[in-house]
Amino acid sequence: MSGGPEPAASRRKDARRNQEALLDAAAAAFVAAGVEAPVRDIAARAGVGVGTIYRHFPTRADLIIAVYRHQVDACAGAGPELLADAASPHAALEQWIGLFVDFLVTKHGLAAVLRSGDPGFEALHAYFLDRLLPVCGTLLDAAAAAGELRPDAADLGAYALMRGVGNLCIGADADPGYDARRLAALLVAGLRAAD
Repeated sequence: MSGGPEPAASRRKDARRNQEALLDAAAAAFVAAGVEAPVRDIAARAGVGVGTIYRHFPTRADLIIAVYRHQVDACAGAGPELLADAASPHAALEQWIGLFVDFLVTKHGLAAVLRSGDPGFEALHAYFLDRLLPVCGTLLDAAAAAGELRPDAADLGAYALMRGVGNLCIGADADPGYDARRLAALLVAGLRAAD
């Protein structure tokens, strides 16, 4: 039977999927052109009209915040999946740190926007820490419990590791020859206990 009204749950699912596609398109545009990428380019990537973007995100700040939160959530969600599917907890940690590096190095222009004084951006850093520190901590704890971390690395802590990785990512956007992902992988490999 067709032609009847679409169930509300189905509409919500479609709306959520469409919004995720729009956020993914905006993220890709931000990677290519920075957070000042033209809205028309984002709309073209998403296959929607400019009005659709403004209906969901009335200001550029709203869009930037939504993209950032969407990507933080994706990175946070990947941790438990990697831990369940990877060959070992250390392998899951390595893979997650790779995703974390990708997240950090693709934020062209975001750091300047976050320091802009716009009150909408003030909560983003706390959101980042609240969502990602527990995931990194769980991965570190699992690797330590499995005996996969060197004794002096077992109590490193998620914040120290994430900050170290973040420091390795500084300047990656200014030098195309700088491979932050490789350096972060070497850092994580250095945490591993000798076989």
